[in-house]
Amino acid sequence: MEEQQYANVKMGERGAWVSIIAYLVLSVLKLVIGYFTGSKALMADGLNNTTDIMASVAVLIGLRFSRKPPDEDHLYGHWRAETIASLIASFIMMVVGLQVLYNAGQSIIDFRAEAPDMLAAWTALGCALIMYGVYRFNRNLAHKINSQAVMAAAKDNLSDVWVSIGAAVGVFGAQLGLPWLDPLAAVVVGLMICRTAWEIFREASHNLTDGFDEQELAKLRGTIEEIPEVKSLNDIKARALGNMVVVDVVIHVDPRLNVIESHRITEEIEEKMRKKHGIMNVHVHVEPWKQ
Repeated sequence: MEEQQYANVKMGERGAWVSIIAYLVLSVLKLVIGYFTGSKALMADGLNNTTDIMASVAVLIGLRFSRKPPDEDHLYGHWRAETIASLIASFIMMVVGLQVLYNAGQSIIDFRAEAPDMLAAWTALGCALIMYGVYRFNRNLAHKINSQAVMAAAKDNLSDVWVSIGAAVGVFGAQLGLPWLDPLAAVVVGLMICRTAWEIFREASHNLTDGFDEQELAKLRGTIEEIPEVKSLNDIKARALGNMVVVDVVIHVDPRLNVIESHRITEEIEEKMRKKHGIMNVHVHVEPWKQ
């Protein structure tokens, strides 16, 4: 079971590498063309991609570190390393997002906005198309290996698609005689960077403090309660360790059952959780049922 989890994490690294390469190429392209065409929105989009590079590298490092097996002072393994990396990446993204907002605001206040060249708009649209392809790749990979981290990366890819489209809209608007629309689009881009940073921070901090979705927990409870031999489910807890979910459950069974029969029930619970929810780590505590 753990071997498959480690293999899935290794496959998840492919998504991080695809994102890193795409962001590296596109950020250079956007920053260069944004500079020469005078597009504040495209340059903001390029800066956004530089933060995405750092975020993807942090996720890659976290994924690799999380593949380390348990040791004497990490008996549960290193699965949360990628969550910590995501938390650090969110701080980096927030700083850059605030810088983009500051620069765009100064441009509007100082009336320095000028209509950028149309090349900036076509560049933004072309980059949006490429990032949509990266999003589809990472989304499909996340579904294949059941990885929350890769799915989060895919959602970040999709947000970059909308950021690039927003930059293109700003340039088109500036060409129509609304030069202030380009720096205004840069403000929108900055807000989107900050929003993405906040969402990553919120999810990472939620996982690190052992938070778990109540609706998902209710589904896990329902699966266990479907087993006829489980007379009652006294308690159920779940937490995320990186890409891995750990479930602790206390069940009540017929007190007349022997150890072997009780153990068979726990194995049935583990099998159902694995097949229905993709959860490999379930700790079941059995207690006698009292009417």
